[in-house]
Parts: sequence; C-alpha cells; structure tokens
Amino acid sequence: MAEDIIDVLIVGSGASGAAVAWSLAETGMRIVCLEQGDWMNPADYPTTRMSWEAESHGAYSTSPNIRRRETDYPIVEHESPISIVNFNGVGGSTVLYSAHWPRFHPSDFRVRSLDGVADDWPIDYATLEPWFELNDRMIGVAGLAGDTGSPLRRPPMPPVPLGRMGEAMARGFNRLGWHWWPSDSAIATVPYEGREACGNLGPCHSGCARGAKSSADVTYWPVARRAGVELRTRARVREVLVDENDMATGVVYLDPEGREHRVRAHVVVLACNGIGTPRLLLNSTSARFPNGLANRSGLVGRNLMLHPWGLVQGVFDEPLASRYGPSGCCILSKEFYETDLSRGFVRGYNLQITRGAGPVNLARQGLARGQIPWGPGHHEAFARRYGQVVNIGICIEDLPEEHNTVTLDPEVTDSSGIPAPRIRYTMSENSRRMLQHAFARGTEVMQAAGGTDIYTEGPIRYAGWHLLGTARMGTDPERSVVNPWGRSHDVKNLFIVDGSVFVTSGGVNPTSTIQAVALYIADQMKQRLANLFDD
Repeated sequence: MAEDIIDVLIVGSGASGAAVAWSLAETGMRIVCLEQGDWMNPADYPTTRMSWEAESHGAYSTSPNIRRRETDYPIVEHESPISIVNFNGVGGSTVLYSAHWPRFHPSDFRVRSLDGVADDWPIDYATLEPWFELNDRMIGVAGLAGDTGSPLRRPPMPPVPLGRMGEAMARGFNRLGWHWWPSDSAIATVPYEGREACGNLGPCHSGCARGAKSSADVTYWPVARRAGVELRTRARVREVLVDENDMATGVVYLDPEGREHRVRAHVVVLACNGIGTPRLLLNSTSARFPNGLANRSGLVGRNLMLHPWGLVQGVFDEPLASRYGPSGCCILSKEFYETDLSRGFVRGYNLQITRGAGPVNLARQGLARGQIPWGPGHHEAFARRYGQVVNIGICIEDLPEEHNTVTLDPEVTDSSGIPAPRIRYTMSENSRRMLQHAFARGTEVMQAAGGTDIYTEGPIRYAGWHLLGTARMGTDPERSVVNPWGRSHDVKNLFIVDGSVFVTSGGVNPTSTIQAVALYIADQMKQRLANLFDD
C-alpha cells in the first residue's frame, strides 16, 4: 500500500468536520478530510420532482436502515425505542436536517452544580460565545434578536416568516402568558453569500435544491477547499492506527472497489458523529488498546444521549397553509426549559412549532393513526386536515447514563465488512415524566390556540437525529475520553470534535453548539501548535 504523509487528517465532512477544516486551513498545513459518502447534486434532490414525498420513505429516508445507500452503514437498533437517523455524504446529516438553530443555555454546562445530576462541562457558555457568533455568520442564520428566553445573539438575517400557522400558535402562547419567539433557523431568508433565499416550500428533510438551507456542503466546504483543504470522498475509514508510543500514525480506508489505502498523519481528527466516532474507535484495537482506541477509561460508546422526541398535533378550523415554510422552523418556546422540581423532574424541554405535512405524508399519517379513513369519507377527512394541521415538536433533555451505549455488533457489517454499530438505549424515568408533562402543556397551548382533535405521540421512533455523549469531554482521564479542548487523554495527537464529546445534551437541537465546540477546539489547536502534544 502506498503511504501518504499529511499534517492533519479529518475523518468526516459533516457539521463539525467542515468547521474544523475551514478553521485550520489558515495555518497553511496540509489538511485532508476523508468522507465515506459522496458529493450531493442539489439537482438530484427529490424536491425537484413530484415524487419527493414518496422518496422520503425510500432512497431519501433519514434512516440509513431504510435508505440503504451504498455509502451508508447499517445500525443495529432493536434494543432502542429510538432509531438513529443520519446521512453519509459531504455535509453529513446537515444535508437532510431541519436547520432549527437554537443554542445551549449557560445552565446546560452546569447541570451538576445547579441540579445535582450528570456532570458539569469543563468549559462554559462564555467560552463558546464568540464561536457561536462566528458560526452564525459563516453559515448564515436567520432570526430575531432580543429574545429574553435565550442567550443574547445577533442573527445576520431576518427570521423565517411565521405564516398564519405561527401567528395562530403565538396567540395561544399569549393567552397562557407563556414564552415564545421566532425560531433561529440555519436558512437563508434573503440572498446570502451567493445562495438563494428560501422559497418556503417545506420539504427540507429531503435536501434543499435551492441551497438556501445552510448545510455544511454549501457553507463551510466551498471556503475550506478554496483555502487548500483536500476532501476525498468515497473513502470509508476502517481503523485509526497507533504506534508503541500511544500516538496515532494515520488511518486505513477502503475505496469503492474495496482497495485498502493507508494515510499517515501527524494529527488525526475524528468528526463522525456520536455513533460513527465510537464505532471507529472501538474497531481500532491493538496491543496498546485492546478495548478500542482512546478507551482506557472504558467510556467510549457509553453515555449515549438521543433527545427523546415527542409530538402534539392539532387541527384548526381555518386554513393555515401549514404545509408551507421550512419544515422544522416556525416558533420556539422555552417556557419549560429550566429546572422546576415541582414538575416532578429535573432539567427541561422546549416546544417547537413545526409545519404540517404534504398531501402524501398527511394521508399516510392519517391512515396509520386512524384519523383519515380508507374508502368512504377519505376525501372529506383529508380536506379537513390539509393545510390545517399544526405540530408541536418536543425536544426532551436526555441525561447521560452509562448503560446507554454504542458497541460493535458481532455479526452485522457494512458492505466493506466493518462491524456495524449496535445501539442499546432506554429512556430514563426522568425523561418519561418530562415527556408526559410536555404532552399536557403542549395540549394546553394547542387548545388555547384553537386546535382540536389533539393527538400525542412519543418517543417518536425515527427521530434519533441528536447523537451525543459517547466520547465525553472532561478533566479526569478516568471519567472522560477527551480533555477540555478535544484532545484524547490517551493519544496525544488524536482529537474528537463532534457531538460525542458532549457532557450533557441540553433541551435543544445541538448542531449550533456542535459547530461552536468544533470551532473552539480548532482554535485551541492553533494556539498550541508549538506544544500540541505536550502533557
């Protein structure tokens, strides 16, 4: 095998890998990123075809187990009520995400100090604030400054319009005196950095053909590549190599024809998400690390957090055009975000007002839930709901528990023979109580807004977007995998920059915080280039 020596090797081109590649490019080092998927052509997204809704249940499903693209890997998940959803390609899961863009609160970094559960992060909100701001400008965030329920922020673009649906729900929140605010969205609401503004069509989860959604392939990667970063696609990394001095020497990857390639590097950065990163580490065994690379703590793959997701749905008597607009972004309530022990649980959740479904998905969901009959009465029931259904998504904070794990399955592999990740996950009693509370409060505000025929469901099966905690950050090598600036305690030239380093999960979508953490780690690396591997 021919060997190639580079300065920094990044594995994974999603939210965190793209941000780190861009940040490190200014050093002038030779940087290579390996991505097991491929570039996506926006002209090929289902949103350019009439069949876009049908394709969202097949080739463009958010679940790799349903999608089964050649570049995907299977996930063994029958021991979890929540299925993993992700995407393998340039931009990672940002290609299909909803682009809802809240930040962690300062309290999310001090859960042990404030509430006596989980652990505090070794960094705080103030440390990350400049990186939140930089990231918002780099990718293009739409929002409205002045929200007293969230940390101060200054989005560079105006917010996504509420529409009649958002206005109706806002009236409900106002009647109850509860907090609400227009959602921050990683979506261009006006032309931004050469990208078109959002057309408010709705099918964000199938890829944005306009380029308005701020996925990493259309934001960070064009700039990083112009700065000299090399991005190699269809490169499936099998293992990270290590020498007798506990230093990573590079990786072995497989090309589409199954040929092995070895890449030598001075620094290895993992950005494969909270499932892919522990999978790669656990598969990188050696005499020095028989239980997986960087795993002397035994915590690689433990403390998986998935954000159990709930749904409250209501039907309104008036047409609200609720299927139009970015699917995951309208308004957000933090009324129940911080701990109030009188509720019967610690920590909290947010309520996200999200759009209704398109015609095919509305009919499918209605049939499955017994809301729309098959045969006589179908069209009448469908017309009663189309454009008049409003959803409240409930993001439940998930506390870390060591028994929630990612391990390697002994039998199932991907098409290259690499063991598949196996998920073992159970909801805690605290999460169950939180979800029930959220159902009651969501129902209350839906009724206050004028919604009827209330339907609740949770945890939603195919809602495992938020993959956190499986290589946690900390100061104690016995209780964490990486140090406070992302460097492995065990392997001094190995860094982890994705959601697996999270100590707690917060009660919000994490991508904004994932990228802020990645930019912070990259900056720490640049500040320490002269002594990057010193103790």
